Amino acid sequence: MTQQYTVAFQVRDELGEGPVFDDRRNCLFWCDINSWSLHIGDIKTGAVRSIGFGEPVSAVFLTEGSEILIAAASGLIAFNPETGKRRPLLSLEENNPLTRANDSRTAPGNAIWFGTMGRNLEPDIGAYYHISFPDMKVKDLFRPITVPNATCFSPDGKRAYFCDTFTHRIMKCQIDPQTGLPATPPELFVDLSEEGINPDGAIIDSEGRLWNAQWGCGKISCYDSEGTFVKAIKLPASKLTCPCFGGPDFKTLFVTSASEQISVEEEPLAGAVFAITVDVPGLAERRITLPIAS
Repeated sequence: MTQQYTVAFQVRDELGEGPVFDDRRNCLFWCDINSWSLHIGDIKTGAVRSIGFGEPVSAVFLTEGSEILIAAASGLIAFNPETGKRRPLLSLEENNPLTRANDSRTAPGNAIWFGTMGRNLEPDIGAYYHISFPDMKVKDLFRPITVPNATCFSPDGKRAYFCDTFTHRIMKCQIDPQTGLPATPPELFVDLSEEGINPDGAIIDSEGRLWNAQWGCGKISCYDSEGTFVKAIKLPASKLTCPCFGGPDFKTLFVTSASEQISVEEEPLAGAVFAITVDVPGLAERRITLPIAS
């Protein structure tokens, strides 16, 4: 399906990832994993501010305070976008030089699902972790994982979705909305193996439909809550990485992309952030309540 899009942010990220719309600041946060940078985009002007972190960063988590949290190779970093101040909050695989953070998202129950993977796509050395707040306790969720992706949660907070990209399957499980911890074993949600499609990042809209960026084929596909295909939207970048909803009515679907190993001649818009207007709105991103600083 061809649907009109705009280029929200004219960047050429090598590996754009983890978009999150901040409805209080009216901006989009996302990362370029390969340049070790956080981007802050003004959705009105298209201006982009970039901040380096000295290590791979992949995801952003909003909080109820002035800080945001960053998923980094060393763990969680608290960062204030207004002052530029940053502080390490939690170490996670800090001493493993082979891994980095990847797709992660704020979960129900004041928690985070945090995914890790090999920096060079090493098989089975990644994992999914559950981090609870305000105690910041870390629990193993799933391992081994090669490339964690599609992490998102149903509007009622009772179901989680996730995948290991190279299995070509998106999984689901019931979770406790009070804690964000799994309540049932994972089961199949969508099987893309017959088509050879690589599921990347995903987001849920207000009707409980899952929108999945599909790496290598340049499309965003929508599935209803039963896993039935609804529609697909093509974009002019083959390596789409992750969607999120934003804008004043949450009817804008922002989509990050990657340009690694793609020339400008092949795909002039690879690495850009796209915006698509949709009929069904998304939901505001969940926010973390941090422990009181000592």
